[in-house]
Amino acid sequence: MTTSTRGTARQAAPAVLVLEDGRIFRGRAYGAVGETFGEAVFSTGMTGYQETLTDPSYHRQVVVMTAPHVGNTGVNDEDPESARIWVSGYVVRDPARVPSNWRSQRSLDEELRRQSVVGISGIDTRALTRHLRERGAMRVGIFSGDALADESTLHARVQDVPQMKGADLSAEVATKETYVVPAIGTKKFTVAAVDLGIKGMTPQRMAERGIEVHVLPATATLDDIYAVQPDGVFFSNGPGDPATAEHPVSVMRGVLDRGTPLFGICFGNQILGRALGFGTFKLKYGHRGINQPVQDRTTGKVEVTAHNHGFAVDAPLDKVSDTPYGRAEVSHVCLNDDVVEGLRLLDKPAFSVQYHPEAAAGPHDAAYLFDRFVELMAEKGAQRA
Repeated sequence: MTTSTRGTARQAAPAVLVLEDGRIFRGRAYGAVGETFGEAVFSTGMTGYQETLTDPSYHRQVVVMTAPHVGNTGVNDEDPESARIWVSGYVVRDPARVPSNWRSQRSLDEELRRQSVVGISGIDTRALTRHLRERGAMRVGIFSGDALADESTLHARVQDVPQMKGADLSAEVATKETYVVPAIGTKKFTVAAVDLGIKGMTPQRMAERGIEVHVLPATATLDDIYAVQPDGVFFSNGPGDPATAEHPVSVMRGVLDRGTPLFGICFGNQILGRALGFGTFKLKYGHRGINQPVQDRTTGKVEVTAHNHGFAVDAPLDKVSDTPYGRAEVSHVCLNDDVVEGLRLLDKPAFSVQYHPEAAAGPHDAAYLFDRFVELMAEKGAQRA
């Protein structure tokens, strides 16, 4: 949540980062000058900063990069996952002075200024990350230029920022109008994708498999979905607290009632969990990065996966659960902390994962999940035939 008018950043301009518990880090302005607020979280990805910045799931979050050197490949117009940067603020230790990549069109610092994103550099991001791991994700403010004031004033302003828990944000980042991503090659299926903060590569991965994707607003009704005459329905990633997502949960239950093949990613996994009657909860500091180990319990295979989530589904790992839509089980689990990373219905064609299999910025271990979705739609079509 950014609240001030920001000007042009100067590399040597002083900046300060203030956490809600009172800890303060001093550094230099990076990107725009001014002030910004949000939830402080850290991302462990060594690469892919452009995809991170443009992921709508980071709405109202200030992202701390654990990799010390950021910006070395610059910014291009091909890699963004949406039309704008969504992070509220950006924190790096050692920004690249000169980008060097044949695809680079401008520097990261220039792009942050162009989109009025306030950041800070030159701080000990390792110490900040350890603090967030021990204390948990928390509210934060970054201040530079005319926004600088005495520490007590800045701390009080941070404490006035709304919490992420209880935030209903998906409609703020989703498309307002339906659009279509055509199938690449021969069209095989039609999918209605409910946009809760969708990343651009997700419909692209479906299109590569012969799927015509109709991307619908977060406010889409069941009638809107079935007006598309879909072979399958998809619920995307997105920001905010799943406990507030009453409308998507209601719509998903309607899809489950009809038995249409269903696939959910990230926020979509939490929506499926709630639709089945499970609870959700906020993680202490979340999973964010492109190096998280997850086991697919249906095959035993371990995948290195991309994550961006601060909430998780509360479902039993050790048994099959009875739900209003038949039996359900946890299909994927994080090997770092046993967090639920996927759900699967055994009596209906529906499944979801908490992580991001679209491989933007990578890795590619979980691309098979889109093939599973295709198989479900093919099986359903064969049953109808």
